Amino acid sequence: MSALVPCLLLSGCAATLPGDQPLTASYRPANVFVGSPTLPPNVKRVAVLPLASDEHNSDLVAGREALEPVLLSELMKSRKFEVSRLPAGCLRLGTGRSAWSSEDPLPPTFFSTLHDTAGCDAVLFCRLTVFRAYAPLAVGWRLRLVDARTGATLWAADEMFDAGQPAVLAGARRFQLAELRSTSGSPEQWLILNSPRQFGQYAAASLVASIPGP
Repeated sequence: MSALVPCLLLSGCAATLPGDQPLTASYRPANVFVGSPTLPPNVKRVAVLPLASDEHNSDLVAGREALEPVLLSELMKSRKFEVSRLPAGCLRLGTGRSAWSSEDPLPPTFFSTLHDTAGCDAVLFCRLTVFRAYAPLAVGWRLRLVDARTGATLWAADEMFDAGQPAVLAGARRFQLAELRSTSGSPEQWLILNSPRQFGQYAAASLVASIPGP
C-alpha cells in the first residue's frame, strides 16, 4: 500500500479519483457583459425564447433538443426572476417567426409585442453555437437578456466550454461533485466527461451564475 500512494500522486491520478476535488483552477467565463450589479427592480418576469441554432447543422439540432430543457432548468433554479418559456408556436403568432437570436434584425414592435402578449419585463435570447457530443465534449452558449421596455441589454454571454481544456474540465468536475451527487449517486468522473447533457448543464449553470440578481 505504501508504494501505491506515491505512484498515484506522481501519475496525476490523485486529481481525478472519484470524490476527489481537482487540483486545477476552474474555468471562469470571461466573455460576459453585465449592465449593472443588479437587475432593474421592474424585471420580475423574463420570457425565454426557444433555443436557436444553425438548422443546417445536424449536431447543433441534436444538441438543441437535448440542452434546451437543461438551460430552462438552470434558469429556474437560479431564482433571479420568474422564467416564462415562450413556445415556438406562440412566438410565431406574435412575431412571424418561431425562433430569433440576438443577431437577427428585429421587427420594430418585437419587444412591445412580447411585453403585451407574454407579460414579460425582459426577453432572453438563447443560441447554441457549439455542440460536440464526443470526447472531448464541447458546448457553446450565446445568451442575451434584454429589457422589454427600453431594449437595453442587461446581461450577455458568448462562451464555448471545451472539456479538452484543463480549467474547463476542473470546473465541470467541481460542478458534478457539488450539484450532481444527489441525483447520480457516486459522482464518478466518467459521467461529466461522457454525458453531453451533464456537461451542457455545467456550462449553462456557469453562465447563469453570472446573471445579476434583483
